[in-house]
Amino acid sequence: MKKSIPAVLFAGGKSARMQTDKALLPFGGYTTLAEYQHRKLTDLFEAVYLSAKTDKFPFSCKVIEDKDPLSAPLVGIISLFEALKCDAVFILSVDAPFVSAEQIEMLIAAANPAYDAIIAQSPSGIQPLCGIYKKSILPFVYKHLEEKNYALHTLLSDATTHFVTFDDDAPFANLNHPHEYEEALRRF
Repeated sequence: MKKSIPAVLFAGGKSARMQTDKALLPFGGYTTLAEYQHRKLTDLFEAVYLSAKTDKFPFSCKVIEDKDPLSAPLVGIISLFEALKCDAVFILSVDAPFVSAEQIEMLIAAANPAYDAIIAQSPSGIQPLCGIYKKSILPFVYKHLEEKNYALHTLLSDATTHFVTFDDDAPFANLNHPHEYEEALRRF
């Protein structure tokens, strides 16, 4: 049964280390990594959106465009809550293609009204763009944005965050550099 909570793929970063827009790189038999991720999440969630600066995607999808030109996940969080008018969303970075239904199910199972966020944590650390964010986190987001403190790690330490521990880093591998993308293609 599909989850009623909306899912949002974050694909608005600059991709500076990749030197090309990683969301638009081919992956997994799809024209773009964004389409691969969108298709995967569509199997799990009733509604899936992409968060980006513009609608740059060459496939049919719902895009939430950032209302602020600043490239920071905080801007995406504000934009998505303004657009969706919901109490909670599942957020996943577009460049984490190995996060599976199993990890997503574990995060959703840990949901609790007492938390502002439920975030994955692997042996290498927290995975701030893999988890559930609740609308109750917005006061912290606005405060951090005003202070120009854009790090999600500090946002999550200020909010009431529950970390779901995973024993393996592999599902959370991000494709930030060309060699990581090439390795992911071989691994896939």
